[in-house]
Amino acid sequence: MMISVLVSPAPPEGIAPTFGWGTFAAWDSDLYRNIVINGYSYDFSRNEYLVAFFPLLPLLIKAVMFLGLPFEIAGFLINNLAFLGAVLLVYNWVKELYSIKAARWATAVLVWCPYSLFGTVIYTEGLFLLFSTAALRAFQKKQHFWAAIWGALATATRLPGLAIMFTFLIVSWREKRSLIAYIASLCSGGGLFLYSLYCGMKFGEPLAFLKAQKAWQPAQDFWGQDWLKMFMQVLVGSRNWKAGKIVDPLHIIIVLLICLGAYLLWRSHLKLGQNKTQFGYCILAIILWLLAGSPLINTVTILGGVYLIWHFRAQLNLLATYGFCSFGIIFSSGRATSAERYTYAIISVSIALGLLLEQYPRWGYPVLILFGFLLASLAVRFSQQLWAG
Repeated sequence: MMISVLVSPAPPEGIAPTFGWGTFAAWDSDLYRNIVINGYSYDFSRNEYLVAFFPLLPLLIKAVMFLGLPFEIAGFLINNLAFLGAVLLVYNWVKELYSIKAARWATAVLVWCPYSLFGTVIYTEGLFLLFSTAALRAFQKKQHFWAAIWGALATATRLPGLAIMFTFLIVSWREKRSLIAYIASLCSGGGLFLYSLYCGMKFGEPLAFLKAQKAWQPAQDFWGQDWLKMFMQVLVGSRNWKAGKIVDPLHIIIVLLICLGAYLLWRSHLKLGQNKTQFGYCILAIILWLLAGSPLINTVTILGGVYLIWHFRAQLNLLATYGFCSFGIIFSSGRATSAERYTYAIISVSIALGLLLEQYPRWGYPVLILFGFLLASLAVRFSQQLWAG
């Protein structure tokens, strides 16, 4: 990102990049800076929706800034160190649960996934991955006190952390755990409950963060409009979807040819052999990606994550329950904005993909190469303050 700032020209729709720690602060980072410096505000008449962002990251940044570090360095250090801690924790936990090969693949997925960018800039991904993984690991080991502590920190980091509490309650009931497990489950939501109490005391609205999040995003004509838009951008193309009619027939023709090619590969896979068939699928996938771009990546990330958790549900157990609860929260809003980034923060998805690539390592290497390319692309976009997720 630092190198791209030095060599990249100013993008037409972005901001001319400047060399420095500010490279890692854009979009939500600027809002966290506002919270750290000016505190929370809640005023719809002036479009002040800062309460939508949970308090743990601003509190930690504020604490580190007392040591004399500026906002950019404090936020960068906190999220990167937390992300490093999450990576090490995931590696050791997956090695305990499955195998060292699964641990290596899961760690590689977590690090090279394009959305790992948000574990290195001033966002909450690093903190959330660390605390949610620590909470799940502690609960799996029946360390209920630590599960409650880590869970409370996760729910103080971002709203999807509420999936941890639901997961703990479901698992406690399914495994017939003792009363202490239920108490720990409820305490894991302590971060959200305390933030709700703060909003009630300061703004007279305990659910101010929910109302702010709804106001933050544009209204939809119907539930799931964003999802339909994303799917149709892949199938018929962004230009056709935006115009409401076919203005770019070539996109539709190419998609149909790709579908036909995939069908022919499936019909001829015995004659072609495994290597040629897999190579053919890779070529078709690359063509579709070049055609559809980000909507395809986002669609595959989200729906692929759901499928992987379902496919490995017996092996994942607790992690599968957490994955389904997390996706339930993501889908409940009916909005697709940043859903791919929220999917990445569901640690169950990275572990499930690690289990898959352990079984099919031949697919793992091209997947990681693609991940690396997309990660570099997103990093350059973010450094230019262009939308990255």
